[in-house]
Amino acid sequence: MIKCPICKKEVAEPKEGEKSPYPFCSERCKLIDLNRWLTGKYQIPVERDDENELPPPSDEQDDR
Repeated sequence: MIKCPICKKEVAEPKEGEKSPYPFCSERCKLIDLNRWLTGKYQIPVERDDENELPPPSDEQDDR
């Protein structure tokens, strides 16, 4: 058994062919997690390599 990432209740793995919100304990916890991703509460950390980073594009256009 694992614990639901939202409410920490124990969740059993679903049987083959069984519809389940796994790894969440309920559809509610599944939707709470989705909302956190969509609103930006969860973020994947990114390390920047400044040496290889291109400068930001300029808003000014060349008059050539």
